[in-house]
Amino acid sequence: MTDKREFDIAYDTELPGPPERVWEAVTAGTPAWMFPTDQWPAVRTVEEYPNHLVSRMDGPDGWFNQLEHVLEPLDGGRARLHYVHSGIFADNWDEQYDGASRHTEFYLHTLGQYLQYFDGRPVVFTDIQAPPASQTADGFVQLRRALGVELAGQGSQVKLELDGVGRLSGEVDFSNEHFLGIRTSDALYRFFGRNAFGAPVGMTVHDFSGAGDPETTGKAWGNFLEKVYA
Repeated sequence: MTDKREFDIAYDTELPGPPERVWEAVTAGTPAWMFPTDQWPAVRTVEEYPNHLVSRMDGPDGWFNQLEHVLEPLDGGRARLHYVHSGIFADNWDEQYDGASRHTEFYLHTLGQYLQYFDGRPVVFTDIQAPPASQTADGFVQLRRALGVELAGQGSQVKLELDGVGRLSGEVDFSNEHFLGIRTSDALYRFFGRNAFGAPVGMTVHDFSGAGDPETTGKAWGNFLEKVYA
């Protein structure tokens, strides 16, 4: 039996870039702060550059997934974003809604980090998933402990030496019970405690160094995660 219901997730934030740069980031630049979306068959039902964008995917039996961005210029080269993600969840509605809501906050925070520190720089994106053993209740706690940031809060400076990965020096730019962000001088590292939402722990690396290689990065972090959950 499915629990097919519509959902609506709205989020308002200010971003360190004008509407034109935000528009570029949420259209062509998603690998720099979220993940590549060019493979999605979305239709732009509203496209009023650079202030209003609505992208929508439709499927069978009334299913849809829609993203709306409303951008307003602010003083100092900033923008106010009103973001709405709407659609239909077919199963585990409460769990999916909770997960999507929390991911929204983290992704839009990461968008702000990209715009402030790396806007316009070429990026190499790598997505790494932890093994199924990470889906335990304390899966994300285990990862934070292995990283050496179990108690590190937002704004903490970190210098990490990770087996097989190497040295990581930067700042914890986001930290709560389910998500962790570390920003270095040339990369954004995003860690996702998806064990809380019925999935394995995951992470992404957004490498702006100009020398990133997704195969090398994926192998190094994949081996690290395998050891964490061995």
